[in-house]
Amino acid sequence: MAVLGIDIGGSGIKGALVDLDAGDFLGERHRIKTPEKSTPSAVAEVMLELVRHFQYDGPIGCGFPAVIRDGVACSAANIDQKWIGTNADQLFSESTGNPVYTLNDADAAGLAEMTYGVGREQQRGVVLMLTLGTGIGTALFLDGKLLPNTELGHVEIRGKDAERRASDAARKKKGLTFYQWSERLQEVLDTYEKLFSPDVIIVGGGVSKHADEFLPLLKTRAVLKPAYLRNKAGTIGAAVYARQRSTAD
Repeated sequence: MAVLGIDIGGSGIKGALVDLDAGDFLGERHRIKTPEKSTPSAVAEVMLELVRHFQYDGPIGCGFPAVIRDGVACSAANIDQKWIGTNADQLFSESTGNPVYTLNDADAAGLAEMTYGVGREQQRGVVLMLTLGTGIGTALFLDGKLLPNTELGHVEIRGKDAERRASDAARKKKGLTFYQWSERLQEVLDTYEKLFSPDVIIVGGGVSKHADEFLPLLKTRAVLKPAYLRNKAGTIGAAVYARQRSTAD
């Protein structure tokens, strides 16, 4: 079964047909730069462009950088503030002519890792998934079930959001070595462990391709694992969510 998954980010909007039997892309991913003014109407146009690119007709899953409740964006991290209060499911469904199911982008990545990646063998206990990129996204699972919209990248550490200190974007902006950056990330992980005592922490996002350079510098009580699906996770997880929702409706 192939489902279109779309991952909306602050810099790029990526889509791919996902083979849900194999848990991987069916062909190449297509990326379009996020509009400079990432308003609802502008992003909806990009969604339609992706659907036309893949000549797709069917349910669509969409990972979005916000708290999503019943398809409505309740926050707007790294995207235009006009999204707050917008029914993304309705907007995207109307613009593409297909049923669209939207969820938090980190939750999408977590669903992918728990279904096909390193989390699939951890269906008991607490699993925390991190996506380290423009910000810090988080997905929290208890006995394999998602607790949506945790958004722990906005937990305050030293007077700032955790992601402003320890995201991959912050590392690049400040020109930090992985050793220097790991000290900041360690402080974030210490805070998360105090709050949730996870059994496993999965580290994903674009920087996970450098896992060998920074994971050995971190110390956690939880088992620390690099994500298997890396940057594919958000797109694959969005497709998983679309299948779940479309079969339930």
